[in-house]
Amino acid sequence: MILVAKRLFRAGIVLGLAATLGAPWPALAQESLANAPEPTRAVKAPVLPGGLPEKPSQPPAFTVAVEALGFSAPGPLYLGQRASFVSLDFLDENRLLFTFRVPGLIRREAGENDAREIRAVVLTLPVGTVEAEALWTVHDRARYLWMLSDGHFLLRDRENLELGDATLVLKPYLHFPGPLLWLEMDPAQKFLVTDSREPAAAAGKPGEVPTPETAKAIIDVDGQKPDGHPSDLGLSQGIPVRDADLAVRILRRDSGQVMLVSRSSSTVHLPINSDGYLESQRARGDAWLLNLNFFSGGSRILGQVDSTCSPLFDFLSQREVLVTTCSPTGAGKMLAMGTDGRRLWEALTPDATIWPLVVRAPDGSRLAREVLAVSHPVIAGASLSPEEIKGQRVEVLDAADGKVALETAASPVLDGGGNVAISPSGRRVAVLVGGGLQVFELPPPPPLPAPAILAPTARQPGR
Repeated sequence: MILVAKRLFRAGIVLGLAATLGAPWPALAQESLANAPEPTRAVKAPVLPGGLPEKPSQPPAFTVAVEALGFSAPGPLYLGQRASFVSLDFLDENRLLFTFRVPGLIRREAGENDAREIRAVVLTLPVGTVEAEALWTVHDRARYLWMLSDGHFLLRDRENLELGDATLVLKPYLHFPGPLLWLEMDPAQKFLVTDSREPAAAAGKPGEVPTPETAKAIIDVDGQKPDGHPSDLGLSQGIPVRDADLAVRILRRDSGQVMLVSRSSSTVHLPINSDGYLESQRARGDAWLLNLNFFSGGSRILGQVDSTCSPLFDFLSQREVLVTTCSPTGAGKMLAMGTDGRRLWEALTPDATIWPLVVRAPDGSRLAREVLAVSHPVIAGASLSPEEIKGQRVEVLDAADGKVALETAASPVLDGGGNVAISPSGRRVAVLVGGGLQVFELPPPPPLPAPAILAPTARQPGR
């Protein structure tokens, strides 16, 4: 089993990021600033285009009609709820998995309010022939499908994760003691990070993944049992973690084996790669340190960023991290950084765009960024009416250098995402536009930089 250092609990797995805990670590931060690698700064960060393009920057290679499949746009009533109505994914270069909510009356059990039917179709490109189809029932409005890189996918509903493939036949995969709220994976898809709602008093059952209370007896830390209990390791938003009703786990995807489990009072965004997990540490003022904690023990400071808000981190690939920051004026910035600390590229984001979503190619070669274009800059706490939303903008960037390879508009506006997909090679991009799936063919993406594979600098004392 991978060595899961005890410091992972102590460092804030409860919320994933130390910054989210609001816990500055002055001594560690000041010491780490001196040891942080010198960043390679871009001379001038370009500003990404704003507004809605009148037409795509290049015409689509072909379009697959979707109205005949039964798709209809959700009403404007749902705008702002960030609900998930659609998922769009490449099974391979020549097949798309398109799933969408179908309106209509369905049989609901007592007390159910959010049950809905999802139609799934596998489309063969470029003609759009339906290769397989199915009808599923899910019971909330959050994201329900995650594509895997081997042509399989995970479907989330209530306490269950099911595994499917191009035949759309679902098989049981993992069962949780309570409703599964969210999951994410490392770029290589070796591990899952899951958030599920499980009151501490709930007892685990045979066949379920272990609860924080029962996992204590089975998780090894370098061949030994942890000496501390996850629910005794700190506070979350002023609530004792022992009383929190959310469970956070890291599991091996191939076996479902639980590597780590803890409790939290809120859902966790925990970016991981095959080596470890990222956390941000506030140093001083608007300076934040990006720290990579290794599963094998020890850690390494990757660099420093400036941001007036808690920066958001995501792995684009095993060796590249995308950082999203805020400026005092409310504008944003995207920064791509190698795990060796080099800054690869930067881009400023217009202040008249909101709610960014990022979709990455399976190989990390490209990323699609979709935002809502609004009629005026929006600051935190300001009201926004549906009439002020102009549409949904999509831009595809090369992960190696940040250059825009495609810009277009998606419709209908789906603020929960799911309407953009990038093929395994990064050369095809599918976007839901009106009554069709427009598929764009792009030149090969530039090769990704190959930063050095780094080892931990040292183990953090007491962590």
